[in-house]
Amino acid sequence: MTFDLASLGWDAAFVSAYAPYDRPDHRPARVARVDRGICTTLGRDGAGRASLGGGLLVRAGRDPVELPCTGDWVAVRGWPDERHTIEAVLPRRTRVVRADAGEQSFGQALAANLDVAAVVEPMDPEPDPARVERLLALAWESGARPLVILTKADRVADPGTVAAQIGDVAPGVEVIVVSARTRKGLSALAPLVAHGRTLGLLGPSGAGKSTLVNALAGATVMATQASRRSDGRGRHTTTYRALIPMPGGGAVLDTPGVRAVGLYDGAAGLDLVFADIDELGLGCRFADCGHDGEPGCAIQAALAAGQLPVRRYESWLKLRRELAWRSRRQAARLAAEAKSPRRQAAAGAGVRRRPR
Repeated sequence: MTFDLASLGWDAAFVSAYAPYDRPDHRPARVARVDRGICTTLGRDGAGRASLGGGLLVRAGRDPVELPCTGDWVAVRGWPDERHTIEAVLPRRTRVVRADAGEQSFGQALAANLDVAAVVEPMDPEPDPARVERLLALAWESGARPLVILTKADRVADPGTVAAQIGDVAPGVEVIVVSARTRKGLSALAPLVAHGRTLGLLGPSGAGKSTLVNALAGATVMATQASRRSDGRGRHTTTYRALIPMPGGGAVLDTPGVRAVGLYDGAAGLDLVFADIDELGLGCRFADCGHDGEPGCAIQAALAAGQLPVRRYESWLKLRRELAWRSRRQAARLAAEAKSPRRQAAAGAGVRRRPR
């Protein structure tokens, strides 16, 4: 099976970025899946498997975010022994990055080159506003257009009321209510997977992401499981990030349900998610108000008056503190790396090799 690269989003900008690698033994492709350093790619000659080239491994060793992720456009090199290696990742138009679970404060790229980053939240069981806020911060920070998709609308009596409640925690973001079973709302998503466009899905296990992909594709392209009867929650079905081409062009990028999504560098995204609180903060008496008991704090006044929900304020505080902690960890790591003997030796060697 061959692929029309244009339907997957290949355009003049990517053609220009690929120009330095345009040679007979190279070809452009888009990453559809990553498994322990081996990538499944989609190119003009069909689907293939490629490992990581040495130069790319060196660069990724300094920053794991540089590793290829699902959705990336890459330059694939073919070797005489029929091996294929990814030699370069083309500049990403958008990228979803979360903090990794390790102690080194690195980031992990979840998806790249999305046109729309959709937070998928089930209406049954009851949606979790704090989770929506966290994932929206990731979506805003990616550079893609953020969106909220509320699934399983056929399981609740009043979907409109639930959508309005979630809309209150997603200022400036469209909320679309869908049901894969009844096909309610799917027509609103169709333009998001039109020729050349990529829709990314972010959400917890059991949100119905894989079921939604199947509904948009009109066929079973992703495995699904029923929710647990005990609490209505879903099981992990998708265990990898996958780019799925749609029959009419375009693609959907499905992600596995994540138990915890740490914010990596989401200050701007956080400001957009909590734009209402930031606007309140402009009315504080002091420009450096910490919003935690200082006199003349407009945010505290809004809390006291019931204009700002306590839950939303506490969610905002939690995410701000998390980002501040992450920022300190990153700064400490970078400072330690700068002082390491290996880094200093490399810098010295670079100076000595500089031509006169």
